[in-house]
Amino acid sequence: MSRRKDGAIIGHPKGTKNNIRSLSEKEQIVLRCINENIPYRTLAKELGIHHERIRSWVIKYQKDGIDGLKSKTGKCGSGNPYAALHTKKNLTEVERLRLELAKKEVECERLKKGYLVKGVGQRKEYVTISKKNSK
Repeated sequence: MSRRKDGAIIGHPKGTKNNIRSLSEKEQIVLRCINENIPYRTLAKELGIHHERIRSWVIKYQKDGIDGLKSKTGKCGSGNPYAALHTKKNLTEVERLRLELAKKEVECERLKKGYLVKGVGQRKEYVTISKKNSK
């Protein structure tokens, strides 16, 4: 947990996980805040959420409705569409080709920037190719 200059605590305690709220949980919290006219801070203390998080949900909900509360990152988000293909066992021909194309595009971008990736997982290392011939 860290502190701002004014002494306020920010973030969650060290060693604890972020709670990922479902879309329905977020909607219930926002509607409770709006319909019952409960201040952000009061609701935040009750639920153990930072008041700025609730405030941002309310603003997004008022602007875009339920779609504004959808996560754009992480487990719930629309992150990398090819990430799930790596773990899928039975790929269709189209999925296999899309995954292969995505890998080639990444490789091309890396070559443009002047490095290669050797190894896999924790043994992965990035090797610059400035002195090597990449042709």
